[in-house]
Amino acid sequence: MTAPLPLSARAVAPDLARGAMLLLIALANVHLFLLAAPGVRGYPDEPGPVGGVITFLQMLLVDGRAYPLFALLVGYGAVQLARRRDDTGAAVRLLRRRGAWMIVIGAVHGILLFPGDIVGAYGLLLVLLAGFLVRGTEVTLRTIAAVGVAITVLLGAGTGLRTGALTLPSVAAPDVGTALGLHVGEWLGGTLSAALFTAGMLAVGALAARRGLLDEPDRHRRTLVRAAVGGLTVAVVAGLPLAAAAAGWWQPSVGLSALFGLLHAVGGLAGGVGYAALFGLLATRAVGPVGRALVATGRRSLTFYLAQSVVFCALLPAWSLGWGAWIGVPGAALLAVATWVASVLAATLLDRAGRRGPAEVLLRRLTYGRPRGPGADQAG
Repeated sequence: MTAPLPLSARAVAPDLARGAMLLLIALANVHLFLLAAPGVRGYPDEPGPVGGVITFLQMLLVDGRAYPLFALLVGYGAVQLARRRDDTGAAVRLLRRRGAWMIVIGAVHGILLFPGDIVGAYGLLLVLLAGFLVRGTEVTLRTIAAVGVAITVLLGAGTGLRTGALTLPSVAAPDVGTALGLHVGEWLGGTLSAALFTAGMLAVGALAARRGLLDEPDRHRRTLVRAAVGGLTVAVVAGLPLAAAAAGWWQPSVGLSALFGLLHAVGGLAGGVGYAALFGLLATRAVGPVGRALVATGRRSLTFYLAQSVVFCALLPAWSLGWGAWIGVPGAALLAVATWVASVLAATLLDRAGRRGPAEVLLRRLTYGRPRGPGADQAG
């Protein structure tokens, strides 16, 4: 079986993007643990003056933007992995094996900790789409991307509505046993819906990888500049109406809420592309300590994604310390930032020690088998 690629040989841009993306993921997830009366997209119905401003900014720059970026990077990484193998059949089998184990890891994560888990959804997509990602023609991938994007946009209309219910009812469960029981259904439903929401961006990432946009960002600078500026501009402009509603500054009708939810989804897809392009451009200058720290974090992104859930679950749900009842949007955002900063520091220490993240080591052992030779666990 072919060994994984050593860390020293990996392209910088995807790892830089993953490291920075973890901050966006933390901010996108932490408000789902709040126990206040829910409003738009899981944010509190009355976030308060400071909370309203933070909600507004997160809706424009984070909410619905982080997971499309994550999906794009998964698709990009899948093509990178397959490209290193001469046997396309072996590459497809390897991706499916990796995807199957991601489903298992996602189930453990989703049922024991955070039912909003995304790892299982991406694993499911790898199992289902591995053949297309490796062997599919440009037309095939473009078709998957177009259909997937259309589904995301259409489903996005429903996300703009106030449901009056917590996104994850399990966070309000009075005890661990009740929470775990609710987690099963939440994870299963969330995994299927997340796969539908992100399939298109997985194909977009595969198309980008075939062109090497993030492997050689200097060669594609003009394309990346256009994608970064255009994508992030659309993300902000399309997200404005729903962001204002989530902040509590106005309350649109049901029809307008659905329309703005659709626009928000369009902005999320554009924002995912824009962020990927932006990090590709930044990778050409990621030579300082901050850049190296973000790359180190990105190379251990699965470990620190899971670690976020450990922190949030220990502090916020009603069945743990219950901080979600009083911390509010500002406190939750500070917690997310602090957790990410701690992750960057821990990743830097691991990198200096030449150590992989434990979740990365586990996934690679499950995918490739036991490592051969010294330093094999540090392969990427």
